[in-house]
Amino acid sequence: MTTVGIVGAGIAGLHLGLALRAADVPVTLYADRPFDELAAGPLLNTVAHHHPLLERERALGVHHWPAAEFGYRAHHHWIGGLRFTGRFTHPSCAVDHRLYLPRLAEDLAARGGHVEVREVGPRDLGALARRHDLLVVASGRGALSGLFPRRPEHSPHDAPRRLVCAGLYTGIAPAEPAAVTIGVAPGQGELLEIPLVSRHGRVTALLFENVPGGDLAVLNELSPADDPALFRKTVVEKLHEHHPATAERVLGDFALTDPRDLLQGAVTPAVREDFLPLGDDRFALALGDAHVVVDPVMGQGANIAAYSAAVVAAEIAAETVYDEVFCRRVARAREEVLLGASAWTNLVLDPPPWLGELWRGLADDPRRADEFTDNFDHPDRQWRALATRRRVRAFLDGS
Repeated sequence: MTTVGIVGAGIAGLHLGLALRAADVPVTLYADRPFDELAAGPLLNTVAHHHPLLERERALGVHHWPAAEFGYRAHHHWIGGLRFTGRFTHPSCAVDHRLYLPRLAEDLAARGGHVEVREVGPRDLGALARRHDLLVVASGRGALSGLFPRRPEHSPHDAPRRLVCAGLYTGIAPAEPAAVTIGVAPGQGELLEIPLVSRHGRVTALLFENVPGGDLAVLNELSPADDPALFRKTVVEKLHEHHPATAERVLGDFALTDPRDLLQGAVTPAVREDFLPLGDDRFALALGDAHVVVDPVMGQGANIAAYSAAVVAAEIAAETVYDEVFCRRVARAREEVLLGASAWTNLVLDPPPWLGELWRGLADDPRRADEFTDNFDHPDRQWRALATRRRVRAFLDGS
């Protein structure tokens, strides 16, 4: 019987494990730390789950936070003075992954998946590959960072384009209707304001995407644990200066929920090779952050990771030989969506002058604004619409 080893216990690894157990494939998930430790630890991300991911949750029986109750159906945009709203056909939902990942790990264990807590480094991969018919690496951090070679033709950046300052806050009046608010301060960065379910209940996530060296970069230099009053004061000031659509709803009791609920750092986007030979005709297949890392500015990371996991699970279930031919078929099957998400995100990080035409067109045409918003569910479709000035004009014209 086929057995699969999965290194990495984020959304990619867990979704793959659950999908394989649904196909009755034996799975061992290698996690680098216990899930109760992860649940009590610092903020992991503030990602939203879009409709295709939520449909996969439903199919897997792990849709524990129904979008009808906890989700939202729109994006409010504030871009350099332009203001418009786009509406989804189906709702999205955001849940703190410190709640989400441990719950899915419980589901995996209950369905016969084996979870083993251990550190895995590059030197361990050969031995693990001999234990399984296929080894999937779904962790791109720590000792496994950079394991798979970078694809330079799809990885234009060798350094972060934004400084990330993401936190959970109370004291922000919700937008009407309930929505993510996307603010763009030209030359300074972006802000995603996200209604999110956390251990504190419903809160607001503020994901600042700050241009290095810009006025907002100071948010990455301050510690709420060292000086909570200064941190709060600075956040409020920067909201008023650069992101007024959110600032106008800040209340007097605005505060970070907990110093652990702040994530400061940076991401270098990259697309890496799909697989790595391990000898003896065995391979490590890349998944999730080990394969494609996108900046969080367009909220695609968890969504494409879950998509990729679904593709890999379907290919594993349909095959019995996991060789280079198999790995190349997986690469073809998932490429368009993953490369589309990466290219679209990189376009926003380094906007060409003509991108202003898109924002003005969306502000003038609610139907196109809705279509643009709905394409957050379909990054390949979004990239086809936005890749060039000619394509943007055709999209706005409806052709």
